[in-house]
Amino acid sequence: MTLSFQHSYATDLPGTFVRDRPAVAPAPRLLVLNEALARDLGLDVAELQENAARWFSGADLPLGADPIALAYAGHQFGGFSPQLGDGRAHLLGELVTPKGRFDLQLKGSGRSPFSRGGDGKAAVGPMLREYLISEAMAALGVPTTRSLAVVATGETIWRDTGKLPGAVLTRLAASHIRVGTFEFFSAREDVAQLKALTAFTIARHYPHLDPDDALGLFDAVTARQVSLIAQWMGFGFIHGVMNTDNMALSGETIDYGPCAFMEAYAPGTVFSSIDRGGRYAYANQPLILAWNLSRLAEALLPLIDPDQTRAVDIANDRLEAIAPAYRKAWEAVMRAKLALPDMTPEDGVLADDFLKTITGADWTLSFRRLVDAAEGREGALLALMPKPDLLAEWLPRWRARLGPDAATRLRAANPAVIPRNHKVEEALTAATAGDLAPFTALLSALQDPFAPEAGREAFTLPAPTGFGRYVTFCGT
Repeated sequence: MTLSFQHSYATDLPGTFVRDRPAVAPAPRLLVLNEALARDLGLDVAELQENAARWFSGADLPLGADPIALAYAGHQFGGFSPQLGDGRAHLLGELVTPKGRFDLQLKGSGRSPFSRGGDGKAAVGPMLREYLISEAMAALGVPTTRSLAVVATGETIWRDTGKLPGAVLTRLAASHIRVGTFEFFSAREDVAQLKALTAFTIARHYPHLDPDDALGLFDAVTARQVSLIAQWMGFGFIHGVMNTDNMALSGETIDYGPCAFMEAYAPGTVFSSIDRGGRYAYANQPLILAWNLSRLAEALLPLIDPDQTRAVDIANDRLEAIAPAYRKAWEAVMRAKLALPDMTPEDGVLADDFLKTITGADWTLSFRRLVDAAEGREGALLALMPKPDLLAEWLPRWRARLGPDAATRLRAANPAVIPRNHKVEEALTAATAGDLAPFTALLSALQDPFAPEAGREAFTLPAPTGFGRYVTFCGT
């Protein structure tokens, strides 16, 4: 069989999940299969095409699957819930491939003991949104979970907007271990489970560490998360719900709900309908990074040092280092986006000043049109700016720092195509009505984000006048 499962999480970590079967889809139909990803993982595409509708909808299970719903806690918008868990997802098992070990999870697959009153289902639109955005992130080179398939279930689900066609997403992840997983056992003062979870996480993601090195695990997770959020910021990505149950210890972007890419640069940009206070606004993401890592440090305190006072002091030292580490990672991202040969202290100011000049202008186009400016054609860039005089003053400082092949390096670091919000909505609206052509066209453009703009202008330009304020929803 194409899918050969292992179940190390279930075997090694009893008490961290419940066994539960996905809901059975009444009339499953494959909407999209990620054939390129399947081939990359050594899976049989023909066999997947034949079986995906049944395997990835709950109508049938592939041989060897042992579905479980994972337990975890989490801080959601700052408030702690000691028990959350997979309320609409089922982990079928782990695929061991030439590219590594991956969890294979169904999302939108029905109720579990963790559903808390929800129906456990998902609609076509939100599942295709995760497929689009996660594949866009992968093409941009950002660590992310991947989407293998979306299957329509043939049933109708109800949301505030009315009735919608149901769907299930198949997600591949390095793992689904979250900060909230550690919080679950910390809240129960279950040190034995914390030790077991720490050893398992280290073996899965950081095998160079000793199995009981909780501080080493914290440092390794911090390094990956600092790098990840700096990349998000560089591409203008806003996750929307950076709760602790949405921060993976693998360092991957996970749980694409009310997410979007910022167009006009405004640090306070929020897209999530539920983030009324702006907690997870674009500019706050580095701050929430540190806040979430503080919660991980708290959970690990009993394992960092038996003397709790000393453990707190050690953890605080690590937490104080996050802000400068993030700044260094962000400057590395900006060095690439500005095609600087290295990064001096003055270049940090140069990057900060560029952001001041482009406030109100399109984020992605502002960086992409630096290519033209590097070649002496600055008109198109200046035309984007609400205050072009500020940019005109900045450009000579930037040019003085450019190295060789600047235009080539700028093209390689700054995408021409991102998931523009109006194109995403166009694709999802059409797909919900049964037309996948706009989705397929957008997906194709997103899979080659750095290619030249010529012939792809429909995917490179901002939303037309009148598109209005963009709001995204969780889909639950």
